[in-house]
Amino acid sequence: QVQLVESGGGLVQAGGSLKLSCAASESIDSFNAMSWYRQAPGKQRELVAVITSSGGTTYVDSVKDRFTISRDRAKKTVYLQMNSLKPGDTAVYYCNARKAMEFSWGQGTQVTVSS
Repeated sequence: QVQLVESGGGLVQAGGSLKLSCAASESIDSFNAMSWYRQAPGKQRELVAVITSSGGTTYVDSVKDRFTISRDRAKKTVYLQMNSLKPGDTAVYYCNARKAMEFSWGQGTQVTVSS
């Protein structure tokens, strides 16, 4: 099973930016889609952004025009650029890779946005 390692989380003030990285242990071209999810305390995990194997992207409404998902195939890495961060974006962010019906998860990286 693929290993996914997230990095780039941290503490930032509202209005600031962070860039998350998800490094895969194998070529990301083999996956149907790679995604970022987040889970805030006491809440269910929610899908934030998806990039498909063809490069198409989808975002949850709450992050549209603020977050951008991208990938570097040579580096086997998927990114999440987060701008104009809000306290409501505070959560643990998880990387997910889907191959057919097989899902793989990273360990998560904490993002905390202070007001």
